[in-house]
Amino acid sequence: MAQTTTAAERAARRAADRDRLEQAAHALLSTDGWQRWLRVRATNGLARYSLGNQMLIAWQKPDATFVAGFRAFLKLNRCVRKGEKAIRILAPMTVRQRDADDADEDERRTVFRSVAVFDVSQTDPLPGRDPVALEPPRTPISGDSHARLLTPLENLAGQLGYSVRYLPLDGGADGWCDPHRMEIVINEHLAANAQVRVLVHELAHALGVGYRQYGRQQAEVLVDCVTYIVCGSAGLDVSGESVPYVAGWGEEGALDAIREYAGTIDTIARRIETAIGEDETADDDTANALAA
Repeated sequence: MAQTTTAAERAARRAADRDRLEQAAHALLSTDGWQRWLRVRATNGLARYSLGNQMLIAWQKPDATFVAGFRAFLKLNRCVRKGEKAIRILAPMTVRQRDADDADEDERRTVFRSVAVFDVSQTDPLPGRDPVALEPPRTPISGDSHARLLTPLENLAGQLGYSVRYLPLDGGADGWCDPHRMEIVINEHLAANAQVRVLVHELAHALGVGYRQYGRQQAEVLVDCVTYIVCGSAGLDVSGESVPYVAGWGEEGALDAIREYAGTIDTIARRIETAIGEDETADDDTANALAA
């Protein structure tokens, strides 16, 4: 017989969930906490989670690379090791709330409950089975392996009303976004992977991160964060890249500000990731297991 919980117990659990999420958000105020979140977000296996759950994962398991539930890992031919500590995230659940005035009608609402997930580092392959590949191989920024991404990125620029030109640039900049001419310029001398990185950076500007709104320093940090995330989730090796940080938090309203910046970065990164189709890099077995 299923054990029922009291209203007080449910309220205590909700309070604990809110407190956990608040602590995860507070972690973004530190350089280390911000960088942990960016590294988690830049991992292909974690981009599918909401911003709040990304923060929860980064706070509880900073080295996470691919997170899933116990049963999902079984379908990926992996099993969570006994004794591993779960990562707690929030999952939406639709519940019925019967209208007291009309017994024939139900009102549905969405609530969030804490669920247990684990990182792939907490699992072992099932005996006699080959584990499903979870992430694409990492390739260097200096190569041409991701040249195929230039076309969808150029298409996104076109959707935004921008043209993309490749020119021989000899100065310090490898590209720029000109909102007046509605033009993005990329250094044609760069390797294709480096051109992808520059184009992602300039598209982040085109998607609304301008100097007038944010100031030059903060705008560049925000687009650098987007670039780090998108390139990492696409399988480009960003391990040697410095993780940018928006310094100067501590003023009144800092927590709300850092949440807003993180939300902006996540939203723009998702737009670019969708354009290049990197949410489809996992094979069918992985996608089916995670959707089940």
